[in-house]
Amino acid sequence: MTLQQLMYAIMAADEKSINKTAQKYYVSQPAISDAIKDLEEEIGIKIFERTNRGVSTTAEGADFIVYARQVIAQYDLLKERYIDKGNKTKFGVSTQHYTFAVKSFMELISKYGTDGYDYSVYEGKTSEVINDVRNFRSEIGVIHLDDYNRNFILKYLKHNNLESHKLFDCKVFVYLSANHPLARARKVTESDLEPYPCLTFNQGEEDPIYLAEEPISMFEKRKNIRVSDRGTMLNMMVGINGYTLCSGIICEELNGNGYVAIPYESREKTSIVYVVREGSTLSELGREYIEYLKSYGL
Repeated sequence: MTLQQLMYAIMAADEKSINKTAQKYYVSQPAISDAIKDLEEEIGIKIFERTNRGVSTTAEGADFIVYARQVIAQYDLLKERYIDKGNKTKFGVSTQHYTFAVKSFMELISKYGTDGYDYSVYEGKTSEVINDVRNFRSEIGVIHLDDYNRNFILKYLKHNNLESHKLFDCKVFVYLSANHPLARARKVTESDLEPYPCLTFNQGEEDPIYLAEEPISMFEKRKNIRVSDRGTMLNMMVGINGYTLCSGIICEELNGNGYVAIPYESREKTSIVYVVREGSTLSELGREYIEYLKSYGL
């Protein structure tokens, strides 16, 4: 088993094509096919199913590719640290749609500057956040746990060789436009919200409800509208008096001052956690980023 074989296999899994893999590496298609065939024979499993339309990973192959990515990522880290010393230090974060997580990232950049560093921040679905950390795209992921999703998420993380650490606990708030009819209420109940559309972030048709970013009780609402990004959600709060449930941590610098967070009368609580690879040691930037995140829970 060689690093080159692992890289070929990973690329073939991503591209779902031996031909495209050959093009990416500027080698012949038979050379890629032979390398992958030799790898399959050595490890004793079939990594790919081959069809007229390309290739797809088998169940065993998909599991193998996860470990292969980890090996290549570790190799890249060693190469970057000891061989390519002139390269920039990389640091990546993936997060659910939390403005405070993005703001913390901005504060980190302000402290360290951009010289000598290659930063990445990804805001997306819960499964994407988890996959980014698993596949070494990001060092840290930021998600929430509540009484409904906790057991599922913890098992999901364990299955992907990941672990979570609590940043802080928070109550549930209703987030809506400052011009919403309920904007001046001291607290909001479920019956207060009944006339208005409930906004949630789309997690994909294939993802279970436990990967939702909002408390699962929201999905019992009759007027439930899914959106794909934070900008659209903010627009719908203004345009149709929509609302969502959130942590109550508001960053006006990013969202503007046209929105308010009001306490939601509920027993539900949520915890904001960060996700890392099992047994990993945080980088200096990672430790600093965690401290910025924790400051929002004080």
